[in-house]
Amino acid sequence: MTMHRLLKGLLMDGVLGTFGRKLLILAAQVLIIVGAFAGSFLLRFDLTIPEPFLPAFFWLILPLVLIKLIVFWGLGLFSGWWRYISIPDLMVVLRANAFGSLAFAPVALATHQIASFPRSVLILDAILCFLLMGGMRVGVRVLREELEQRRKGSRNLQEVLIVGAGAVGQTFVREIRQNPHLNMSVLGFVDGDPQRQSLKFLGVPVLGTPSMLAAILRQHRLDQVIVAQTAVDPPTLKNIVETCQRAGVRSKILPAVGTILNGDVSIRQIRDVQLEDLLGRPPVQLDIQGIRDYLHGRRILVTGAGGSIGSEICRQVAAFAPDRLILLDHAETPLFHIEQELRHHFPTLPLAPCLADVRDRSGIQALFALYRPEVVFHAAAYKHVPMSECNPVEAVRNNVFGTRNVADCANRHGVLKFVMVSTDKAVNPTNAMGASKRAAEIYVQSLAARSSTPLVTVRFGNVLGSNGSVVPTFRQQIERGGPVTVTHPEVTRYFMTIPEAVQLVLQAGSMGQGGEIFLLDMGEPVKIVKLAEEMIRLSGLRLKEDIEIVFTGLRPGEKLYEELLLAGEGILPTPHCKIKVARSTPCEPALLERQLERLFQLLRQRDAIRIFQTLQEIVPEYVTTGGKAGGDAIAAPAIAKVLHLKVVPR
Repeated sequence: MTMHRLLKGLLMDGVLGTFGRKLLILAAQVLIIVGAFAGSFLLRFDLTIPEPFLPAFFWLILPLVLIKLIVFWGLGLFSGWWRYISIPDLMVVLRANAFGSLAFAPVALATHQIASFPRSVLILDAILCFLLMGGMRVGVRVLREELEQRRKGSRNLQEVLIVGAGAVGQTFVREIRQNPHLNMSVLGFVDGDPQRQSLKFLGVPVLGTPSMLAAILRQHRLDQVIVAQTAVDPPTLKNIVETCQRAGVRSKILPAVGTILNGDVSIRQIRDVQLEDLLGRPPVQLDIQGIRDYLHGRRILVTGAGGSIGSEICRQVAAFAPDRLILLDHAETPLFHIEQELRHHFPTLPLAPCLADVRDRSGIQALFALYRPEVVFHAAAYKHVPMSECNPVEAVRNNVFGTRNVADCANRHGVLKFVMVSTDKAVNPTNAMGASKRAAEIYVQSLAARSSTPLVTVRFGNVLGSNGSVVPTFRQQIERGGPVTVTHPEVTRYFMTIPEAVQLVLQAGSMGQGGEIFLLDMGEPVKIVKLAEEMIRLSGLRLKEDIEIVFTGLRPGEKLYEELLLAGEGILPTPHCKIKVARSTPCEPALLERQLERLFQLLRQRDAIRIFQTLQEIVPEYVTTGGKAGGDAIAAPAIAKVLHLKVVPR
C-alpha cells in the first residue's frame, strides 16, 4: 500500500476501526502534551534546557501527561476530531487546556521546593499545547478535504449552485465537503445582498444575484440549484423555478426552519419546490413561552389525531413535552401511523392511542375518566363538502353531537382549556358540512358562557396538502396525465400551510379565556385555477400543450367565495398580529338545548328533511344550494338527493 493510500485510509477511518482510532488519538495527544512541555522550556531558555531545570522537567512529565489526559477525556477530546473542526470545537480544546494547566499547576509549584522550576513555563505550556492540538485537528480536516477533493475529481459530480450565501447556505457547503456520499460539488452562490457580491464564503464565490440566474446557467454546466427559503421571497422563488425549468436544471428548496422541529438544517432536508413555497407566507412569530405554559407537563387530548390537522397538532404539542399525549381517532390505520411516528421522534413521551368515536357519548366519558386530560384539542370532524352533502345525517351526527360530547366531558371534568378547530365554511354556510360546524361553534360558545372551563374555537380556511384537498387531487390528476379539473374559473379559497395553521391554533389556545372564536389571518384569497396552473408548471409540464384544465361546474353546497366572518360578529385585535377574535353572538341556551334534542331524535329517525329544517333553525344564516332558508329551501337539489335516507319508524 502506498503512503498516499495508507494516509487516506487512516483519515477516512476505513482501516483503523474504533479501537485503533482511540489508540491513535491517545498516542497523538501524549506526543502533543510532551512536545508542548518540552517546547515551553526551550522557548523559555533560548532553545536549550539548563541543567538545573532538567530534574524538574523529567519528574513532571508523567503527572503532566496523566492530569491532562484525564481532563481531555472528561471534556470529550478523545473523539470527534477526525472529520470536523469548527470554532466551537476549538473553544472546547481551549477550555480543556486551560483546565488541564490549572490542575497541573499545584503539582508543578510543589516541585519547586525540590528542584528549580520556572513558573512562566506553565503559561507557555498551556499556549503551545492549545496551538498544537488545534493545529493537529485543523491539519487533519484540511488534509482529509484535500484527499476527498482529489477523489471527487476522478468521478462525475453534480454541480450545485446555492441561492443564499448566509449561514444556511454555508452550512450546505460544509456538509457537501464533509460528506462524500452526497456526490456534489458547489460551483458558487447567488445572493440578493449587494454587500456580498464578488465575495467568497468558505472559498466559494458569489456569482451574482438571483436576477442573474439565467445568465449563470448559460455560462456554466449545472445539475441542481438549491434554495435556502429564507434567502428569497415568493416572487423571486417563482422566477428561480421558472428559470431552472427553462434551462433544464433541477431546483430544490430547504423547508422553512420553523417547520423543522429541532431547528437543525441539513442538505438532507432539501426537497422539490412545492406550491406552498410559491404562495409564500411570512414565518409565524409565536409566543413560545405562552404556549409552553399551558402544554408543558400537561395531559393533552387530541381528537381526530390521525387526520391532517390532528396529526400536526400531535407533532407540535409533542415538542412541548406534555405529561401524556392522548391520541383519539376512530380510523385505525391513520391512528397507528401517527402513533408510530411520534414514538420514533419522541421516544420518551408517554402516548395513549385510543380507538374511539366522538359520537359515542359513553365511550368519550369513559376516556375522560381514565386519562383525565387537562387540555383538549378537538379536531375530529367530517370536512369534505360533497361527501357531507351526500351523507348529511352522519355529518350532523359527527360534527354537532361529536363536538357536544367532547365539550360536555371537558366541562364536566374541569379541563383547563378546550380548543375546537372550525372552518371558514361555517360562515354563511351553503352546505351540510358548514352548517354542522357552525352549529358546533354555537354550542361551544353557549357552553362557555356557563362553564368554568375556557372553551374556545379557532376558525380558518383551507390548508394546503390536507388529505383529500385540492392540492393532492391536482397532483394525482397531473401524474395521470390530466386533465386537471377545476369547478369554476372564478372560484377562490383562503389557504395556509398545515404547520402554520396548527402553530396559530396552539397560540390562540394560549390566549383564550372562554367563548371566543379566533380567526386566523389567511392572507389574500387565491384562485383555484391559478393553483392548478402553478402545479402544472412545477411538474415541468406546459399548460394546454402537455396537460389541460377542464372546468366541471360547482358541486352541491359549494360557494365561489369563502368568508371568515359573519355579519354582525365584528372583529377585535389580539396580542398576535395574525390572530383576530370575533365578538360573541347571543344565544338562548334553553332554546338551543331543545333544538339540539329535537335534532338528535331526528337523527335517530334519519329524517333528512326535518334535520335540515332544524339545522336551519339553529343556524339561521344557513342557505342551501338552490334556495333560501325556509320552506323554499326544502326543495333544493342538495336535499332532494338525500330523500332516500328517510326511514319510517316501526
